Amino acid sequence: MVDWSIDLAKRIGCERIIVVASADGQGVQDHVEMALGPEAVAIQDPPLGTGHAVLAAKQALDGFEGDVVVLYGDTPLIPAIAVERLFEELEAGAKVGVLGFEAAMPGAYGRLVTNTKGDLEAIVEAKEASPEQLSIKLCNSGVMAARAKTMFDLLGQVTNDNAKGEYYLTDIVRLARQSDGLCRAVKCSEEDVLGVNSRVELAEAEIAFQIRRRAELLVSGVTMAAPETVFLSYDTIIERDVEIEPNVVFGPGVHVRSGATIRAFSHLEGAQVSGGAIVGPYARLRPGTRLEANVKIGNFVEVKNTRMAKGAKANHLAYLGDGEVGEDANIGAGTIFCNYDGFLKYRTKVGKQAFIGSNSALVAPVTIGEGAMIGSGSVITKDIEPNALAVARGRLVQKSNWATGFRDKMAAIKAAKKKG
Repeated sequence: MVDWSIDLAKRIGCERIIVVASADGQGVQDHVEMALGPEAVAIQDPPLGTGHAVLAAKQALDGFEGDVVVLYGDTPLIPAIAVERLFEELEAGAKVGVLGFEAAMPGAYGRLVTNTKGDLEAIVEAKEASPEQLSIKLCNSGVMAARAKTMFDLLGQVTNDNAKGEYYLTDIVRLARQSDGLCRAVKCSEEDVLGVNSRVELAEAEIAFQIRRRAELLVSGVTMAAPETVFLSYDTIIERDVEIEPNVVFGPGVHVRSGATIRAFSHLEGAQVSGGAIVGPYARLRPGTRLEANVKIGNFVEVKNTRMAKGAKANHLAYLGDGEVGEDANIGAGTIFCNYDGFLKYRTKVGKQAFIGSNSALVAPVTIGEGAMIGSGSVITKDIEPNALAVARGRLVQKSNWATGFRDKMAAIKAAKKKG
């Protein structure tokens, strides 16, 4: 979850990113240190409110003179444009900018009280609001921005003289207004600031993300006949003029280039798909897969860590793991790259215009030369030279009338058992 806020901070060009974690949140600390370095972690111990959490980052921001925005680790869908508008208000003279939203059911949300000019006058908690203030639908998201010096100067004046004994970030609006400082509210949608504090809310956020991302792709020129059945990851890249059929899942790390077709019921993860390629239906592309122009990966074909060169095809029922397939090579149905011996992985190389007959097993490490042909049902354990024919299967033995005698014998045994 915290990665979404970190990614947002990066997208809006933040020079420094500080993640405030609790003392017992070792998992979060370790994750952030790995992603951003140990200097990016500030510890709040003990937790004494939102204002106290921001103060925990003061030392880490020592010497920083730019704008500061406070984001939340449980709010993954905030668009960059909303935060950029907060920064614009600071440039225009506001001391504090607050991100607000029109709530369908304001309930317990804090209300943003504005004047006729639209300036933010106060943030009022619902339990302390008058009936008139409770009728306000503009609510506080918690996201705030200010100059670094302004933020920490105001927080230095915040007290914990309240029922919870906590230091509230929202108090900086009141303090700024007391010194005639201008405060401004920026509006976003309620969906943008959807908070995730349970598995139910996580599912709601996922639904919102999928709807938003599908719409963006459709507008950009991607064709989806049933977009509600297509599931995307946060980093999925699909270029215009790609066609996606129903019931397709994109895991992390997928880039599909213009002109490709992803047919129904396919699953892609960590794969690069070039223009003109056709994937599926019922195909699986796993991490490390690279399909070049006009490659065809058909039904029930699984590809992992394999490069398929221009025009290569595996139209059905194959496993291609840890390999390289040359231009215009054909992989027959039932072909397996036997890449694993229980301990290590090995590579299979199939040359340009090679033809692999159906139901063949290529035992890696092995190289099939350019233009070579592999007879159906072969088990290939040695390299095959270019343009050769390789057949590796047992000799056919035929015994005339054997099946008739076998059936008669077995029928008699079965009849005897029924009588006994």
